[in-house]
Amino acid sequence: MRLSRQSITSLIAALRSDFDHGWETDIEVLVFLYWLAHAAAYRVVSMAFDIPKSTVHDIVHRISRAVICILKRVITFPTPDELEEVGAGFAQLAGSPAFCTVAGAIDGCHIRIKAPASDAPCYFNRKLFHSVQLQAITDHKVKFIDIFVGYPGSVHDARVLKNSPVYTGRLYPPAGKCILGDGGYPCLSAPICLITPYREPVQNPVQARFNAKHAHARNIVERAFGMLKTRWRSIFFKALEVSPAFVPEVVACCAVLHNLCLQNGDIVDAEVVEDPADDPPEPQNTEASAGEDVRDNLAAAVSAPDNCVPALHEHDYL
Repeated sequence: MRLSRQSITSLIAALRSDFDHGWETDIEVLVFLYWLAHAAAYRVVSMAFDIPKSTVHDIVHRISRAVICILKRVITFPTPDELEEVGAGFAQLAGSPAFCTVAGAIDGCHIRIKAPASDAPCYFNRKLFHSVQLQAITDHKVKFIDIFVGYPGSVHDARVLKNSPVYTGRLYPPAGKCILGDGGYPCLSAPICLITPYREPVQNPVQARFNAKHAHARNIVERAFGMLKTRWRSIFFKALEVSPAFVPEVVACCAVLHNLCLQNGDIVDAEVVEDPADDPPEPQNTEASAGEDVRDNLAAAVSAPDNCVPALHEHDYL
């Protein structure tokens, strides 16, 4: 099932309602998890559980909708009190206290699908396969705090961001905080504060030092994707054989289960690393405010000495 017994029990409890009786919900959750863990045809699941194939289809779609209903309870933005802990976590990941204002890391992930019957070129991505995109923001503990899934693979990461609710609604991060992204995203201070690394080749040691710290902190979202792919390897390591309209729901369910597993201490080691190559930068969006000044200030804070140089105490200065 790819989940521990405690995680499965937690999922069943989250999905159970006052109107449920007997073992029906428990069995349906197990059928859904079996299908998700193996990405098997409905016929295979039907044979494994000795139930009709049409019933398996109904169960898979019914439980996936139920999991989506609890998404906003499981994948949530940090509270104001939790933001301090998140900032401290990113400062520790980066190895610099200057990153205490970071509230998350953002990146995109391609979910391989079979070529759809219609609009297939729209789903053909730069990595030369058909896919649907998952955009995610994680905290310092590889927990998803926001997801946006469904855009075809040919769409640029920056374009996906600009059409996501977190950007259009200015939902996150709060004022005074920022999120980290790779070079495929624009460096912004508004409508959301998104800080990207300096483009190579860097111009000075300050920029090089900032890029190194930035990479250490932002790598947490790559690790989250790695854990997601390792647990649901049948979903992410081969073309998902469901309709493109159903793919976003399946992927969102995987993200919800990822967070539930973290809550129950059910952690898997990431066995895969995301492609480090960034998307080419998108043409400048004049409606968005550039964040180069914010990045320059953060880079300066990273390179600032923590303590006063001892030699400065040897003389008096006017």
